[in-house]
Amino acid sequence: MQDDQKLPDDVLAAYNEQNTPQPEAPTQQPQSNNDQIPVTDQSQSMNPDTSQMSQVQQPLNNGPTVYSGLSGNELFCMNAIGYKPGNLLVGNSVYAIGFIGSQIAGIKTVLGGEIKQVTNMIAGGRVEALNRLEKEIAANGGNGATGVTSELIFHSNNVEFLSVGSTIHRIDNQATPSITSSSDGQEFFCQVDAGYMPIKFVFGNVAYSIGIGKSIIGELKELVRGEVQQYSDIFNTTRNLALERITDEARKAGANSVVGIRTTIVPFGEEGVKEMVMIGTASYNEQISQLADSLGGVLTSDLTAIETWNVTKMGQVPIKLILGTSVFSLGVVGGIKAAIRSIAKGEVNTLTELVYQAREQSMNRVKEQAQEIGADDVLGIKTYIYQLDKNLVEFLAIGTATKRMPGVSTRSEQILPQAIIRDKATFVDLSDSPSNANLNNAPVSKINTDDV
Repeated sequence: MQDDQKLPDDVLAAYNEQNTPQPEAPTQQPQSNNDQIPVTDQSQSMNPDTSQMSQVQQPLNNGPTVYSGLSGNELFCMNAIGYKPGNLLVGNSVYAIGFIGSQIAGIKTVLGGEIKQVTNMIAGGRVEALNRLEKEIAANGGNGATGVTSELIFHSNNVEFLSVGSTIHRIDNQATPSITSSSDGQEFFCQVDAGYMPIKFVFGNVAYSIGIGKSIIGELKELVRGEVQQYSDIFNTTRNLALERITDEARKAGANSVVGIRTTIVPFGEEGVKEMVMIGTASYNEQISQLADSLGGVLTSDLTAIETWNVTKMGQVPIKLILGTSVFSLGVVGGIKAAIRSIAKGEVNTLTELVYQAREQSMNRVKEQAQEIGADDVLGIKTYIYQLDKNLVEFLAIGTATKRMPGVSTRSEQILPQAIIRDKATFVDLSDSPSNANLNNAPVSKINTDDV
């Protein structure tokens, strides 16, 4: 992973002040209280008369043309906290998977669990692409980048690691440590207004396999319907490794929280290998510093930016992303019965019981983890079922534990409507649609709570 990049103590001590620039009002002097994010009057922001928007920087055509990935809503939100857009950024790195590396990975997949060679290779490629994106920020004279991504694109026997983002500049032109964030402009506003000052884009990953040639014990256990404990243990370990690694990266960056974590499972190659990767924004929140110290130094959350703002407004602090997983076998007997019963209409009792037991086991593990850290609530629980093998299924439960904390709150009384409105899709591919497709009803982008 990356080397320590902990901010100097004097920078951390004044982090809220240094990283919440004030938008310059066209008819007013900049406010002297730099530790407060200006609150835009909601009634004024919805008035078509732009002269009413006293706390929003008016656009000026006094600089070079900017080529930004920020949308109109993102631009408005970033402007409200003192940032203006810069150019789109791209960083990439192409790796050859290689015959030898593939052979080694193939041997390791026999046992199941993490394949460290592949984990390290993927992590190295992601880091290389991110480093090149950061060099572009410096070349553009930016204060950072928002909307940073980390993608894998496969080209024949090679894999490309791609990072894309948009440069941001402080309106007051103050020089600050460069920040990178996985949040788009709207998310960025919500998180900053809730007190989470972005520091660095971070990720944690683990490449794993269930194993091609499973152990004899594993094969025998598949004959019996119920949980296959050895696989549950493997998957609980690999799932939590990604969380440990993103937490370590945030700690190195001098952060006390990782917000907006998004978890993705990506197939890698053709040998049954998959990568579980978590990305998020390492941030510093002065309000929660003591709580973070008492819980290991870094709090983690997969709540959306809007959810983070809402729970903060209600006096709650996200403290840990929690994962619970269980691997169950339907069993040979159960599989035959289910197959026979599925011929006729009606409930397949065997499958009903299996899924119920898997769900209960996963939720029990979530509850155990929440109790260990003294959580008051676990919010945003999402559940997923994966078909691992012919008779094996994994049930995954994931959510964010929170704790009530008197005194914690957002900076603004109300959230900007521009931070909530989702953009319509302006490019739609209808090449495979019927020739009589109604262009007026072309699909628009949906609100995806995992991407907010």
